[in-house]
Amino acid sequence: MDNFATFVTFIDQWAWIGWLVLIAVFLVIEMLSLDFTFLMLSFGSVVGLVTDLIGVPVWLQVIIAAAAAALFILFLRPPLLKRLRRGEDPTKSNVDALVDLRGIALHDITQISGQVKLANGDTWTARSATPVPIPQGAPVAVSAINGATAIVRPVND
Repeated sequence: MDNFATFVTFIDQWAWIGWLVLIAVFLVIEMLSLDFTFLMLSFGSVVGLVTDLIGVPVWLQVIIAAAAAALFILFLRPPLLKRLRRGEDPTKSNVDALVDLRGIALHDITQISGQVKLANGDTWTARSATPVPIPQGAPVAVSAINGATAIVRPVND
């Protein structure tokens, strides 16, 4: 029993180093992920460090730090993420920008094959989104992109 008491005293005496290590590890992981989850865990570890410095038992430090981290994740992280993403460019890009783009059928378009010239000047292999073939020269709009193939639908202008 004396060894166990010695071990508990040792852990209690050096817990602050464990909290510092956790803070550092969580901050490094946060720098790699940039998702604010590990930042909130490091804040919880700071709370654990503070409770250690004021003399709270180790088992209670862990509970308080876990509760603080959970509260930070639930209440601090969402507004931080919202604020971070507020300045994002709402303009669609890449494949998303092609959806609903208009074009002209260069060849008859079926559910198996076809070709379309889009309004942005690109020529794409195309398939019809409907079972009815789209005749050459008909106006179309892109419904989706599947790999390097535009799935198109006829447009009534």
